[in-house]
Amino acid sequence: MPFDITRRHLAHLAAGLATSLAAGLFAAPALAQEKVVRIGYQKYGTLILLKNKGLLESRLKPLGYSVKWAEFPAGPQLLEALNAGAIDFGNTGEAPPIFAQAAGAPLVYVGFEPAAPQGEAILVPKDSPLKTVADLKGKTVALNKGSNVHYLLVKALEEAGVAYADIKTAFLTPADARAAFERGSVDAWAIWDPFQAAAEQTIAARPLADGTGIVSNYQFYFSTRAFADQAPQVVDAVLAGVAEIGAWVKANPKAAAAEFSPLIGIPAPILEVALARQQYDVKPITPEVAAAQQQVADAFLALGLIPKPIRIADALRAPKS
Repeated sequence: MPFDITRRHLAHLAAGLATSLAAGLFAAPALAQEKVVRIGYQKYGTLILLKNKGLLESRLKPLGYSVKWAEFPAGPQLLEALNAGAIDFGNTGEAPPIFAQAAGAPLVYVGFEPAAPQGEAILVPKDSPLKTVADLKGKTVALNKGSNVHYLLVKALEEAGVAYADIKTAFLTPADARAAFERGSVDAWAIWDPFQAAAEQTIAARPLADGTGIVSNYQFYFSTRAFADQAPQVVDAVLAGVAEIGAWVKANPKAAAAEFSPLIGIPAPILEVALARQQYDVKPITPEVAAAQQQVADAFLALGLIPKPIRIADALRAPKS
């Protein structure tokens, strides 16, 4: 009898071991399929269309990755999330990565879209007595702190001979800035498309200056250094998806505006104006673009807007071998 009990016991153990081994063997591929790339996007731009069309999911499935999307009100908030390890990929304008790199964010530039200087502006109400950027001295300008328009404001004031310290800034998100602008709580508003186009078209806001001849207004794509090193094929797949969407927008601006409209609550005709001011052609970072970003960083350092010098070269993706 003891022998029988032991035999049965061993049989149970063997069966359990076989089940565990089988579960382990089948679990490994399942776990591989659970890898995720977390992408931060704003309510306007190529990434939101990439999300809406679902193209990226099919591109990444063969690589064993799924996609998790997270929306942010502006670039600075998006890069704060990247710094905190909450996302792996996203895009912003020129200024946010400067502030983020100065704060120690482990970001790496992986691509950019060509200059779109008309896609941002310093606006005033239609009946404002302010006629030039020089008239902003002593006035209050609303803007999203650390956003691309922060650099536009700095450079526009510099060209007009007005010290940055001689204006007042109200750091507000686009929605809150629009409300303050309409109430008359601020004198001017530095803002980007499509909010810029919406203000120009719906309340006849008047630009004191856009970026033409002042700033480039590049759009940049980022990953964390760890993710770009660990999964370069995923970064490349995302950029390929961005390129595909960009080509579609350029070829189909009316259709793109119609698709954007319900996503962001802005009428399609207004979005057509905004889309016409953008360039959709994602490319690897060039030495010239990196040098332009270094100028942004140096300007912010000189004004005391960032606490220490940074080198854009330290945040560039290594060229492919």
